[in-house]
Amino acid sequence: MITLPAGTRILLATKPVDFRKGAHGLAALAAEVLGEKPFSGVVLVFRSRRADRIKILVWDGSGLCLIWKQLEGNTFRWPPMVDGVLRLSAVEFAALFDGIDWRRVQAAREIPTPSAPAWTRRHDARRG
Repeated sequence: MITLPAGTRILLATKPVDFRKGAHGLAALAAEVLGEKPFSGVVLVFRSRRADRIKILVWDGSGLCLIWKQLEGNTFRWPPMVDGVLRLSAVEFAALFDGIDWRRVQAAREIPTPSAPAWTRRHDARRG
């Protein structure tokens, strides 16, 4: 599992890339083809043709980090192959990284705060 700071932009390149490319080759691809600044802290996710491997590129402030992962006996879930990028939430990225279908994952909804504590309502009900 990769922990990302809150508010980090996560972009998924929807077309497969040449997996012989290293960190600098993927950074150049991000700048030229995707129009993204790879040294801005954005997390860039690239896929292989067979969809069983991903490369993740991120600038951590002191250098480029390249993370490579291959699923054993399974493939990552990807959107249709089109030109461009797709923005993912941190929850969707975590699911993708774990090999789960990220399209079925939703961020947890906020639990509403009650207007009065439960013990107060029970106490009032006993009085009434």
